[in-house]
Amino acid sequence: MIVDVTRVTVQPGFSLSLVFENGEHRSFDMASYMDQKPWVRLKANNAFQGAFVENGTVAWPGNIDIDPETLYERSVLTAER
Repeated sequence: MIVDVTRVTVQPGFSLSLVFENGEHRSFDMASYMDQKPWVRLKANNAFQGAFVENGTVAWPGNIDIDPETLYERSVLTAER
């Protein structure tokens, strides 16, 4: 089952604070992805800061996104904020 992202907040160190449609607040560390295509492009000019929610996942300008299943399965549950 795919759980959509409803809110994203960029955190220091290429980390994302996420809220999913099931109400869970989770943290996803993207640091290990940042040298891979297409995310390597987000390292320039603070482009990573431009993250937004689109179609239930996190996306960035330039047609860059990440699979919502990856975001959910590889993120860590955090306390509600």
